[in-house]
Amino acid sequence: MYILFEGIDTCGKTTQISLLKQKFPDFLITHEPGGTLFGKQVRQILLDCSLGSKRAEILLFLADRAEHYETVVKPNNDKTIISDRGFVSGMAYAMANTDIDFDTLFKLNLFALEGALPEFIVLFITNEDTLTQRLDRKGLDGIEQRGISYLLDVQSHMKKIISKLDIPCLEIDATQDIETIQTKITNYLRTAL
Repeated sequence: MYILFEGIDTCGKTTQISLLKQKFPDFLITHEPGGTLFGKQVRQILLDCSLGSKRAEILLFLADRAEHYETVVKPNNDKTIISDRGFVSGMAYAMANTDIDFDTLFKLNLFALEGALPEFIVLFITNEDTLTQRLDRKGLDGIEQRGISYLLDVQSHMKKIISKLDIPCLEIDATQDIETIQTKITNYLRTAL
């Protein structure tokens, strides 16, 4: 089973995935971009924001996604795979950066994923106050430096994308405490698996 954990920066998905790994040690935990050797190089380029072309950025995300699917997801399809981000984030950031439309992006992502979409999505939704507090506590990478309104725009795109998909989704209020969120996710996964 292939499950995406989606959400903007500082929403808490990575923390929740770490806690799940302790409860479910057999789960395969991965992430995009950066879940492969090639992906680590892509991630560094993307976080440095060194590209002048937003289209080049999209194509790098897609190249990473194709490599990640081929070398991590596809060979482990008999396991429960949890990916910290995936095609929903890729599409949302692309839509926030360019005028590329949903249909074009979706076709490109289907190509990168060989048509294999995840079975479940867990979407973390935050608000401006929580996002501001969490960003103020850390050094910002190139994506986070684009600002709070940019990140909230990306989150809005994530919600719109998921609403167009026929994939079950658990929406998480990321402003809640860690334990409450963990209980919701654990209960959801136990019924889904």
